[in-house]
Parts: sequence; structure tokens; C-alpha cells
Amino acid sequence: MRRSPYLLLSGCVLGLDRLSKWLVLRSFLPGESVPVIDGVLRLTRVHNAGGAFGLFPNHRGAFVALSAAVAAGLFTALLFGWLPGRLVRSGGALLLAGAVGNLVDRLSYGFVLDFVELPHFPVFNVADSAIVLGALLMAIGIFWREREATIRSA
Repeated sequence: MRRSPYLLLSGCVLGLDRLSKWLVLRSFLPGESVPVIDGVLRLTRVHNAGGAFGLFPNHRGAFVALSAAVAAGLFTALLFGWLPGRLVRSGGALLLAGAVGNLVDRLSYGFVLDFVELPHFPVFNVADSAIVLGALLMAIGIFWREREATIRSA
């Protein structure tokens, strides 16, 4: 079944997100920071009540609704094989994992737990990384399919 690997990918990334956040919750106090690679990578526990990059704080209900809608749509699309091509399906699986990971945080804690800190970049988590990579893969996959269709029709 061609849907299984993508749902499995989504489940594995979601599991990694939940495990990493559980470890951070057990090991760090809010605001606590530990260098991992000096000057490059820190683990810093941050409670993000907003959206991406902390934008629009205190709009929890809107983010819960949006995350739930995106997750439901992507799960359905993956389940029924509605997403075209491997890149788009892989991207959809990553987006699904990220949306669910951050949705669970918002419903459980009232905020999203972020902990990966790089210089000159907002603190983020595994789910955020999955969302960004998933969107990128979907965009590349859609662009690639459109490009091939244009070349074939020319």
C-alpha cells in the first residue's frame, strides 16, 4: 500500500517530537539554557504562546483550530492517496507530524515547547523543523510536477 510509508514517516517524526519535548520538560526549567556546540547550538526551554517565531501571542484558539484543520486535511489526503508524487506525499507527512506535535502542546500546556536555539534564529522544535521541511518538499514537488507537465505539453 503506497500510503503506509508516509503515515509511518509521520508517526515516527511525531514520536521523535514528543520524545524530545518530554526529555526537555523533565530536564530543563523554563528559560534554562545549556550549550551543546559552543557558539552554534544551545538547548533552551522556551514556552511559545504564539505562532511561528512567537508571532501573534495569545491567539491559542485560532492556532488550535488551524492546526487541527491542517492535520485533519493532511491525514485524509495521505490516507486516501490524494497527494500527487513522492515529494508532495513526504512533505505532507512531515507537515502532518509537525501540525499534530504542536497541536498536542497547545492542548496539553497552552503553549508550544521550543528548545533548539541557533544564533540569530528564533528557538524552535522538531515539529517546527518538520513543518518547514514538509512545506519545502511539497513546494518542490508541486513545482517539479508543473514543470514536467509544461515540458510534456510543449
